Amino acid sequence: MKVYKFGGTSVGTPERMKEVLEIAKGGAGLVVLSAISGTTNQLDALAAAYEKGAEDKVAEILDGLSEHYARYVESLLNDPVMLKKAYDFVHSELRALASLDETNPDLRSGFILSRGELISTYLFHLLCTECGVDSRLISALDFISLDSNREPSVDRIGEELTPILASRDAGFLLITQGFICRNHRGEIANLGRGGSDYTASLIGAAVRAEEIQIWTDIDGMHNNDPRVIEGTRSVERLSYDEAAELAYFGAKILHPACVHPAKKAGIPIRLKNTMSPESPGTVIDGQTRKAGVVAIAAKDEITVIKIRSARMLLAHGFLQKVFEVFGRFETAVDMVTTSEVSVSVTIDDDSRLFSIVNSLSEIAEISVEKDQTIVCIVGDFIGSSTGYASQIFTALADIPVRMISYGGSKNNVSILVETQHKEAALRALHQGLFTQTVAHV
Repeated sequence: MKVYKFGGTSVGTPERMKEVLEIAKGGAGLVVLSAISGTTNQLDALAAAYEKGAEDKVAEILDGLSEHYARYVESLLNDPVMLKKAYDFVHSELRALASLDETNPDLRSGFILSRGELISTYLFHLLCTECGVDSRLISALDFISLDSNREPSVDRIGEELTPILASRDAGFLLITQGFICRNHRGEIANLGRGGSDYTASLIGAAVRAEEIQIWTDIDGMHNNDPRVIEGTRSVERLSYDEAAELAYFGAKILHPACVHPAKKAGIPIRLKNTMSPESPGTVIDGQTRKAGVVAIAAKDEITVIKIRSARMLLAHGFLQKVFEVFGRFETAVDMVTTSEVSVSVTIDDDSRLFSIVNSLSEIAEISVEKDQTIVCIVGDFIGSSTGYASQIFTALADIPVRMISYGGSKNNVSILVETQHKEAALRALHQGLFTQTVAHV
């Protein structure tokens, strides 16, 4: 069995949802759908309006959603019975959103944000029925849950899905929602933005799928950012570790968390383009390939915290105190560099920056710089090989580099630049790594 995940742009119009059905109906698989593109942003705005008590804004957003779904349904379905079911379901969901009395903003937000996937999957199920495709709609809220550490259980997903899979008819298409789940208290929650990829990977690992396919609007993982660089190409094959590095450091096509379950279960992930299904895309698996650079990604909105203290000189335990602060405020660190009396770290979440700086100021002098970008060069950099570092830094000869991280992973060389230099860095690296041939000894 294959698991197919289709993102918001893949179901963004009725015509595209019909194309999704053409792709998925050919095999007995499980389809994971995101909300129709743009919906989650509107639902986010709705949750914010509720929190502010902005009744006029709530009504405005709900009216916009009602009009959008009405046009969508009208173009998607033809059968009067299916049309009525679609209208009734959408109206029921919008009425529920209009009459929320939940005072806890987290619970309210969880309920609101789940509606996008619940509506898209129901409409897709009706489309399957109208087109004569046997399908069954199952709710992700019944089998995907988080523990108290916000970690999902692959074993639990397998326990819930195994009897469903065992009882289904040959060729039966299963449909479920991406993104949404329940927390350890049974309340509606989610896996975060882009979490539908994670849903598909969790399900694929749980049921030991043949393959996990992630369908978007681009031909696989590209070797650089196609929004900045002309002439990028899709990468035919990546290792799990390379894909995880690229996803974490800015390649938007893939959710970073989705690689781990697939890697642990040994299941390949294939990235495909809904608008060009014949394109081969990118395969992510555990097969070895030749060493070298495969792709570049960039992560914006990085903040640098510089920590300087004469007490650091020859002092044991100083770094422990520093990282205890980041742990206390649940803030992940991306890059670290050290010198004799200072350490610099980067973070991509500055929501607790004030508290972090206050705590660090008790043990050191602190300075902060924003508007930074991490540029990540990914590949298989075998320790005994030579030439890769030279090639990278020769390409960056005219770019002011702020920090360098090299050696922590054989798959990643990261540099920090001011965001104003990001595009120049990406172009220089593309020219130096992909359009010139450099011999390696």
